[in-house]
Amino acid sequence: MAIGKLINSKKEFIQNAIEQKGKKEKIVLGITDLSFHRVTGALVTYVLEQMGFEVERKYALHEENFRRLKNMEIDMLSSAWIPSSHGVYKENVEKEIKIVELGLHYKPYALWGVPSYVPKDELNQISDLLKPEISKKMIKQIQGIGPGAGITRFSIKMMDEYFLNAEGYTFKTGTQDDCVKAFEDAVSKKEWVIVPLWQPQFLHNNYDIRELEEPKGLLGIVDRAVLLCSENKLNKILSTEQINILNNIVLSNEIVSELDYYHCVEGLSEDEAVKKWILK
Repeated sequence: MAIGKLINSKKEFIQNAIEQKGKKEKIVLGITDLSFHRVTGALVTYVLEQMGFEVERKYALHEENFRRLKNMEIDMLSSAWIPSSHGVYKENVEKEIKIVELGLHYKPYALWGVPSYVPKDELNQISDLLKPEISKKMIKQIQGIGPGAGITRFSIKMMDEYFLNAEGYTFKTGTQDDCVKAFEDAVSKKEWVIVPLWQPQFLHNNYDIRELEEPKGLLGIVDRAVLLCSENKLNKILSTEQINILNNIVLSNEIVSELDYYHCVEGLSEDEAVKKWILK
């Protein structure tokens, strides 16, 4: 039976997954511990469970998850951003084990954004932040997320390349909640704030965020968010049909932002968010 992509027909896709149910083997799924990764991982879990697998989810931040995959402490990782954000981590894993990329969960990319009320004719690209008349209007602390994230690595490099530190800007690592709160607090006061962000992310559902131009290419390219799997585990317990189903988990930035919104704004659990979307 031909297996359609999940983005096209949810009901048919899930029925195909159910029809490929095999013996109840256990899969350990590593999930990056950020909300949009958690909801994507919950969707992968749902599909695996429909195929009869017992899924144990383990959460960690970026580098730790790749270390676990390398040491075979997890069997799969959802989701790896290839090649820009997580390519260096993937290459390190491949020194020890063979891994396979499956699916296309979305097409992520990193960005620096500002609220849309900041005039484009005044602040359009990163270098504009150095203009005295712009600099004096900005919140100088740029609140990021964890140190292992691609957006964090890119942002630290941008601070140096654009000499933003010399103009009084600082970049601070933290949690996703820290990043969101700093942005929302500033917007509530109509302040000029920079948010180091990415697509997909639920803030784009709530706010009109304008991306700043970054002509040096320091923010990387549009990545592919994929499921990384241990080739050994994959071939040992999954049939060709089951592997094809995982490879046909094809979503979009809009779908993952929607799932993230259900979870972060509406307060649904990751699994509840997935079921709401599946049943739409």
